[in-house]
Amino acid sequence: MLESLRQEVYRLHLELPRHNLVVWTSGNVSGRDLETGLVAIKPSGVRYDDLTPENMVIVDLEGKVVEGPLKPSSDVDAHLYIYRHRPDIMGVVHTHSTFATAFAAVGMPIQVYLTAMCDEFGGPVPCGDYAKVGRNEIGQEILRSIGDSPAILMKNHGVFTIGKSPQAAVKAAIYVEDSARTVFYALQLGTPQEIPPEEVTRAHRRYREEYGQ
Repeated sequence: MLESLRQEVYRLHLELPRHNLVVWTSGNVSGRDLETGLVAIKPSGVRYDDLTPENMVIVDLEGKVVEGPLKPSSDVDAHLYIYRHRPDIMGVVHTHSTFATAFAAVGMPIQVYLTAMCDEFGGPVPCGDYAKVGRNEIGQEILRSIGDSPAILMKNHGVFTIGKSPQAAVKAAIYVEDSARTVFYALQLGTPQEIPPEEVTRAHRRYREEYGQ
């Protein structure tokens, strides 16, 4: 089932270790099929070197395995909660990337100190409250706190990103870590200055409307 989506989600998983966003078996990417509403997600506890398109797990929006011999990611409930309540979202990513998770560990959002953050996020990367792993608690807190951002830090946990495609969600995860690393070093040097909200809005609009081909 969903061969094209399986291939895409598999390929995008390989971007996570390539960009140093995960270690061992942590982290996951999921994608939703527009026609069926079914979701492809990483199998639980499988190392990235052992992933294949065929062992991506297909689940419905209630978490029932539709196809695949392996169990889905332990974060599947959070992914599915987002999909059930945000029909515009087609991709979700979760990582414990080092610098972004350091901000999450202290419950600190990443403020807009960089023009790249204006472009990608259109505002700060918020930090949600602590939520229990499993069931719907994480998904509920993500949707309560994420606002219009494609990314959120979850206190004491890690990073979740969302997008209109799995690739967009992976891109957001890469930019979260890149921004967190730069801001972390900037905070060691002094007190960085936030970009004014009106300039954040202008730059974000320009990026969406003019950037790229």
